[in-house]
Amino acid sequence: MRYYLIAGEPSGDLHGANLMRGILKHDPEAEFRFWGGDMMAEVGGTENLVKHYRETSFFGIIQVIANARTILRQLDECRNDLLRWNPDVVIHIDYPGFNFKIARFAHEHGLRTFYYIAPKVWAWKEHRVKRIQKYVDKLFTIFPFESDYFRKWNIEPVFCGNPLVDAIEQRIAEWPDREEFIQAHGLDNRPIIALVAGSRRSEIKKNLPLMVAASKAFGDYQFVVSGVEWLDRSLYDKYLQGSDVRIVFDRTDALMKHSVAAIVTSGTATLEAALIGTPEVVVYRTDWLLNILKNIALHSYISLVNINLGKECVAEIIQSSMSTRHIEQELRKILPDGEKREGMLAEFDTLRKIIGPSGSSERTAQKMVELLKEKVQ
Repeated sequence: MRYYLIAGEPSGDLHGANLMRGILKHDPEAEFRFWGGDMMAEVGGTENLVKHYRETSFFGIIQVIANARTILRQLDECRNDLLRWNPDVVIHIDYPGFNFKIARFAHEHGLRTFYYIAPKVWAWKEHRVKRIQKYVDKLFTIFPFESDYFRKWNIEPVFCGNPLVDAIEQRIAEWPDREEFIQAHGLDNRPIIALVAGSRRSEIKKNLPLMVAASKAFGDYQFVVSGVEWLDRSLYDKYLQGSDVRIVFDRTDALMKHSVAAIVTSGTATLEAALIGTPEVVVYRTDWLLNILKNIALHSYISLVNINLGKECVAEIIQSSMSTRHIEQELRKILPDGEKREGMLAEFDTLRKIIGPSGSSERTAQKMVELLKEKVQ
């Protein structure tokens, strides 16, 4: 069968690649065409990569407006390519701004649509649920709590686990030991505290300065920022100037593994830290709209750790409550011998059981292939 996949950022590329490997196990004759990145190209062939996510990722309203013509051109390119290739299914991987538009087009032209990694409509933009109802034939979720949420909207999703578990398991073998990691990145022998400030300019601008300020109260530790390659080094340097904070690019998981604790901007990284087993403090400061979004969201929490556990495990320091002193206080509680550390690690064990075991990508792929074969028969 013919599978057309659309991912628009690095995480989608990773999970898309693992999904494609799973599809090949259950449909060895599978043909792929896709929007994604290098990891998907390794599985499906570079010649089948329509557009790399480096050309399609636009974050924030300013970038979207500035690149409006490019986005419209890419949408048209995707629509025309779909009609030419005529796949058995279009698999949308997160990336809702682009994918919802293509899902509507695909549905209206008789193409089957699967949505993998459901958009977080339970946290914001709930009106998008109606688009899922109209244009998505099957929704595949990655958090167990999402099943009850979508059923309230008469959507019966498929939950097969979380692909982040697979991604972490795959990378474990690639992690250097602590000594190798320190030498490779010019670090010293002090215990490491990771600063994970996000992957968007706006997140780094709002959150990294306070993270750096908090580091000055912990001279016995070295603080290391997890940088991302698609952002200029200069963006980080202006906030790190005058501090002892170091930076390591594109090794977030290994950095977390070798850190005794982390300060993490809310997002998928909060779940990644927990699954790796790194105690964390979650921070998030953005524009004033977050306060409104938090009040109308389905959940009382913003971190994926607390949402999945259904209670506060990691401290969430957001908006007006976010201060250097507050971060310092919560960080001390989770350092070695801190009062919250052991309890948090025990809760992380519970979280792993809730999220489910590895193999999610293949289980999801198997279900997709089964659904497509049922349709053919």
